[in-house]
Amino acid sequence: MKMIKKHFFSDMGVMLGRSMRHITRSMDTIITVCITPIAMMLLFVYVFGGAIQTGTDNYVNYLLPGILLMAIASGIAYTAFRLFGDVQGGIFERFQSMPIARSSMLWGHVLTSLVSNAISVIVIILVALLMGFGSSAGVLPWLAVAGILALFTLALTWVAVIPGLIAKTVDGASAFSYPLIFLPFISSAFVPTETMPSVVRAFAENQPVTSIVDAIRALLSEQPVGNDIWVALAWCVGIMLVAYIFAMRAYKHKAA
Repeated sequence: MKMIKKHFFSDMGVMLGRSMRHITRSMDTIITVCITPIAMMLLFVYVFGGAIQTGTDNYVNYLLPGILLMAIASGIAYTAFRLFGDVQGGIFERFQSMPIARSSMLWGHVLTSLVSNAISVIVIILVALLMGFGSSAGVLPWLAVAGILALFTLALTWVAVIPGLIAKTVDGASAFSYPLIFLPFISSAFVPTETMPSVVRAFAENQPVTSIVDAIRALLSEQPVGNDIWVALAWCVGIMLVAYIFAMRAYKHKAA
């Protein structure tokens, strides 16, 4: 059993390195994942921010959690794209015929998503600091924020694995991410939900992005988190478990 685990982790490390090299060689990936959310943040803070009433003096503090979630939703589309490329290019079958742990390729893509999105999040936070973002939160709240973002990334990554394995076209593999990127717009990410019409407000207050954004915002501002953090964690864990089950079924079917 120890030899199997050692074999799996070493193979997974190789696959992680392979996928990360693909990312560093693809500047369009880096630009899309990092630059687009930063451009959105600049637009909303310096163009729309003065007209949006959020009850805070610094709009970038209010906006940042939603921008981070949008960046992650944008980044995981490339997980589906890269996995689709491996499946369609015959790399998937080649790895399956080699004496390596069968699921190491899949986990390599998942960990690559986690690492690459973490880098994007750090870059965006650094830009936000230059724009005036400030937080008095200590180490523990920041660690809690990092944990929520990591869990959110894993949840969406396992969602991305499914179309990456079963899609018939490259557009089909990445199209699933469009609703995920749009979802923060119908949440508390940009404006308080109290300003929305009743039907839209009901949806906004009961979808996962709002609870995650509110939990992160409260942690960074050292405000009481309340039930938001538990609702956020429940959404992330629930999505991740369901997506993992379906992703592994798709993987086993593809590998059979």
